[in-house]
Amino acid sequence: MSLDLSAINAQYGRDPQQLVAWALGLGKRAICTTNFRPYEAVILHMVTRVQPDLPIVWMDNGYNTEATYRYADEVTRQLGLNLSIYLPKRSRAHREAIDGPLPGLDDPRHAAFTEEVKLEPFARALRETAPEVWFTALRATDTAVRAQMDPVSINPDGLIKVAPLLHWTSRELYAYLKEHQLPDNLDYYDPTKGEDHRECGLHLSH
Repeated sequence: MSLDLSAINAQYGRDPQQLVAWALGLGKRAICTTNFRPYEAVILHMVTRVQPDLPIVWMDNGYNTEATYRYADEVTRQLGLNLSIYLPKRSRAHREAIDGPLPGLDDPRHAAFTEEVKLEPFARALRETAPEVWFTALRATDTAVRAQMDPVSINPDGLIKVAPLLHWTSRELYAYLKEHQLPDNLDYYDPTKGEDHRECGLHLSH
C-alpha cells in the first residue's frame, strides 16, 4: 500500500485523535513507545481508547526517577496498558560496578551508554514486536530535529511513524489530561539526553 503522506499530514496532522483512528484503521501491527515523561498519559489514553490491547513498549534505562516509576505503575493500572518493558542487558548496578557512574554529555563514553540503555533495547523491541506502525509522543518543540518532522512519516525500513501530538502545545496537553482525569509526571529525567532540547538518538537512527 502506498501512502500519500502530504495528503495524510494535511488532513490529520493537526487532529491527534483523528490521526490515531486513521493509523489504527490501517489494520497493520502497531505499537506505541513511551518513556512516561510529562504529558505521556495523553498519547497512551488516545491510542488505547481506539485499541485497548495495543502493545505499549517502555525502554526502562534503569535511571528513572522514583516519581517516574510510580507514574508508570499508576498510568498502567488506570488505562489497563498492555505494557512490555525492555531493559538493558546489564542492570544499572552491574554497569556502574564495571564502568563507573553515569558519563557526562561531553564524555566520549556517552554514546556507548546511550546505545546500551536505550538504542539496543529499542532495536530488540522492534525485532520482537515487528510493528508496521509506530506511535510516538515526540513534539516539535522538543528539539530542532523534531521541529522538522511531519506527524506521519515512513522510515527507510518501511515502518510508518506516527506522532499525533507533534504540533500540540503544553497547554493543549494539560487540558487533555484534565478533561480525562489523567495523572502526570512532574519529576522526569532522561540520562541519555541530560538536558532539554537535546536528542537521545532514537529519532535520529529511526
